[in-house]
Amino acid sequence: MKNIVTVFLILLISHHGSCAKILGVFTSPGPSHYILGSTLMKALAEKGHDVTLISSFGEKKPPKTKGTYRDIVVTEIMKKMNELIAGGQVNMFEHAKMSPLPAAAFLARMMPRIMEPGLGNKEVQKLIHSNEKFDVVIVEQFMNDAEKALSTHFGAPLIVVSSMWANYWVNTLVGNPSPASYIPMISTDYSIPMTFCERLENSLLFLLTEILFKWYVYPYENATIKKYIPNGPDINDVLYNASIVLMNSHPSLNQPVPYVPNMIDIGGFHVQPPKKLPQDLQEFLDNAKDGVIYFSMGSHLKSADFPPEKRDAILRAFSKLKEKVLWKWEEDVLPGQPKNVKLSKWLPQQSILAHPNVKLFITHGGLSSTTETVYHGVPILAIPVFGDQKLNARSAMNNGFGLMIPYNEVTEDRFTKSIQEILNNPKYRNSAKQRSEAFHDRQVSPMDTAIYWIEYVIRHRGAPHLRVAALDLPWYKYHLLDVIGFLVLISVVTGYVSYNSFRAVCRKICNKRKSKKLKQN
Repeated sequence: MKNIVTVFLILLISHHGSCAKILGVFTSPGPSHYILGSTLMKALAEKGHDVTLISSFGEKKPPKTKGTYRDIVVTEIMKKMNELIAGGQVNMFEHAKMSPLPAAAFLARMMPRIMEPGLGNKEVQKLIHSNEKFDVVIVEQFMNDAEKALSTHFGAPLIVVSSMWANYWVNTLVGNPSPASYIPMISTDYSIPMTFCERLENSLLFLLTEILFKWYVYPYENATIKKYIPNGPDINDVLYNASIVLMNSHPSLNQPVPYVPNMIDIGGFHVQPPKKLPQDLQEFLDNAKDGVIYFSMGSHLKSADFPPEKRDAILRAFSKLKEKVLWKWEEDVLPGQPKNVKLSKWLPQQSILAHPNVKLFITHGGLSSTTETVYHGVPILAIPVFGDQKLNARSAMNNGFGLMIPYNEVTEDRFTKSIQEILNNPKYRNSAKQRSEAFHDRQVSPMDTAIYWIEYVIRHRGAPHLRVAALDLPWYKYHLLDVIGFLVLISVVTGYVSYNSFRAVCRKICNKRKSKKLKQN
């Protein structure tokens, strides 16, 4: 009996030692962002950790996991977002008309205002004023830097999850190099390599973003910290404290770029094995002898919000096809709906893309959708509207597994020709399959990679040994401006001394010659 009790105590202590308290903060108003966060946090709970997730959505049914899983749902962010949409300040389809410079300014001005109310939520404030402790705080990077102060407040290491590839929002936080000469900024659709004009505009965009963040975004976030967190730290003491950054990217999807040691690729970690489809969808897909085109503008944009002229152009193009079309349409009726088009307000995207009869995915070009289509090897036709969608669409074109039509250039003729080009030219599907093979070819699954590194940070108390020295340098030292200035000064002084010495020697020689002539005369 004594031995049984001893074994039980050892197992209990062992379990307690491996179980961590983890706080996740994924408050973005985009459902696709929530899917990323909840998928990661549920996997950590399944591993046996005690998880708390602050988000704008939450689970209808608490997931069954080995560890505990607690939802804190903040409704204030979605409310703020809807207020701005209703007031006409946010119109995503209008956003498509903006060039990169004003688009960056718009995003920097709007997002901190949308995200701010989350920290004021009653349940969040209750958590902040509690005596709870966490072993690590995981925050999604999405113009919400004030939320990172929760890691300082709870005395826990900070892990940042980027819903995109390496970009300005995360590179500056970990000292990662990001040359504007060959790495396009978010909201652009520049080719790689960039032309001279693209590099010029990209450099100006980088400069503008620097100014916007330093003089508007970070001061706003700092005020938010002071407003909602007791004895809140200064924003500059929070920004550069990330132990690691988990990147929702992979070289098979995104341009290969430099990474410092604490940046880890986990692109595709949210992709789940296909689930059984509802009977009507299964029959629709199974019976499509000529194949199916799947059409969705994602979780944030609504196809039903297309202007009538765009919608009608798309419908006329669909009516010419022999293939069936499965369209995520958010209303009960679609005026002029062709016979080969099936509608649904919600569709299980990952399971649909896994069906062998799906020949083409027409998408807005969001990174989650792009990741899922590469995972299943389905070519895309992208209609990008805002944010990173244009760059994702350009990447699909560059890598040969899709085409892009800018939203403002959607016409019946161009839409039809693009669909026919992808369906009739096998190079697009072959490229998609090749990309899929490269995406799957990994030593460890992306989710296992994410969990390993999160637990690594916990084991090594923040893993400060992964931090690069660049973070401790002021900007002028990082860019070697002091060294360059010193070398310029030395060069100027040396040149000045050399010039004066040369003049003095020349003058002396001239004077000697003059004296010699005078003596001869």
